[in-house]
Amino acid sequence: MNGILQELEARRGAARAGGGAARVAAQHAKGKLTARERVELLLDEGSFEEFDMFVAHRCTDFGMGDSRPAGDGVVTGWGTVNGRMVYVFSQDFTVFGGSLSETHAQKICKIMDMAMQNGAPVVGINDSGGARIQEGVASLAGYAEVFQRNVLASGVVPQISLIMGPCAGGAVYSPAMTDFIFMVKDSSYMFVTGPDVVKTVTNEVVSAEDLGGASTHTRKSSVADGAFENDVEALAEARRLIDFLPSSNREKPPVRPFFDDITRIEPSLDTLIPANANTPYDMRELIAKIADEGDFFEIQSEFARNILTGFIRLEGSTVGVVANQPLVLAGVLDIDSSRKAARFVRFCDAFEIPILTLVDVPGFMPGTAQEHGGVIKHGAKLLFAYGEATVPKVTVITRKAYGGAYDVMSSKHLRGDFNYAWPTAEIAVMGSKGAVEILYRGEAGDAEKVAARTRDYEARFANPFVAAERGFIDEVIMPRSTRARVCRAFASLRGKRLSNPWKKHDNIPL
Repeated sequence: MNGILQELEARRGAARAGGGAARVAAQHAKGKLTARERVELLLDEGSFEEFDMFVAHRCTDFGMGDSRPAGDGVVTGWGTVNGRMVYVFSQDFTVFGGSLSETHAQKICKIMDMAMQNGAPVVGINDSGGARIQEGVASLAGYAEVFQRNVLASGVVPQISLIMGPCAGGAVYSPAMTDFIFMVKDSSYMFVTGPDVVKTVTNEVVSAEDLGGASTHTRKSSVADGAFENDVEALAEARRLIDFLPSSNREKPPVRPFFDDITRIEPSLDTLIPANANTPYDMRELIAKIADEGDFFEIQSEFARNILTGFIRLEGSTVGVVANQPLVLAGVLDIDSSRKAARFVRFCDAFEIPILTLVDVPGFMPGTAQEHGGVIKHGAKLLFAYGEATVPKVTVITRKAYGGAYDVMSSKHLRGDFNYAWPTAEIAVMGSKGAVEILYRGEAGDAEKVAARTRDYEARFANPFVAAERGFIDEVIMPRSTRARVCRAFASLRGKRLSNPWKKHDNIPL
């Protein structure tokens, strides 16, 4: 019996060693943690239960039969994050460069199936060179099996991808179908084809960082939702994100203890809006003063900065926030901001996370670049997302809400539950200057008349009361009371039940 137990421990030791001491040292020399170190940091101490530690590949071509390391380059299992169950896979770059084989894929598919069956998030830690060339089509089939599970899990359990090394080819498409992607600066890359292939095919000379580094994907492509300095920070932020999310679409988001007065009054908000309507202010200040303890977990902070998306808590419960940002492009809606916000709204709706919308929007961005880029269709994505959402929706208009952008930003007409406005709100088809130029173009030469017409238009429409008279605004509230009013609104909506007409699925304007 002792001999069998010793053999078990020896086999476990060999599996835990990954690709060996030399390769582990090389991983550390790059500033990267090993697959198992990452799992230990992500999960609560001592909570990890591993699956398939002894699985080995079955390939015999190209001399592969001589090297069959236990685990086959991926660590899989489940554990807890602050006591809540999550499933995890972590690719081991020290074993065949983390490349995906048939059995490697089967290990990932097993835990994804279990996550859907048991209703728990999946966290994928990606550090892979892509498909294992020696296995040919079998490795490609393995990727497709993973892809299929990503599709089936979408909207069922949260899926989070951590990119912690080079991910190329098929290795990038599984993360692309997950809900959130975090990258590590200077050590993680995502591209369909690497710099060498790009040079061969297109003659472009580009570095891995410029082609698919963290900066590129958080600022330009919007593929990634956040970039962090190192593995440790990325894993800590993943734990923080998981805390905001429900375990599955069958559960409500978690409720955490909170130590903030829900009736808290913020007198400083009464002067947040500048006297000059064209002067910007930081919408993050309002978000921080509404949220429990001022805690705001922002998503895609570096992309489309004219709109803010992220999670806060109100009375300990998770709420998704979408807010125009007047500091950037006056908070205008354009292609990028519409796409960013639409995806976030749809995620919240899929997982029963209530949505708070803070509005200060002058309209949609004009110009040939936007029109030729399809701003109509991309803007319609956000319109569609809000219109189909059945979760509790509370909207606060702080200043401008002009034109179609007023409609799009969770207006009463898109089934907004509570639509509040500050006294500084301006709800109109357009700004007073543009409106007067159209309505009274025959008087354009008379400056005195134009000024009078402008004042008349502002008195009529540069306020929230016309909309309130029609019931499109439920209440005009004091800015200082915003937190209390929003908290009470969401509290009253906890029992909300709303469903859309039956359909196989919708056809959102992609």
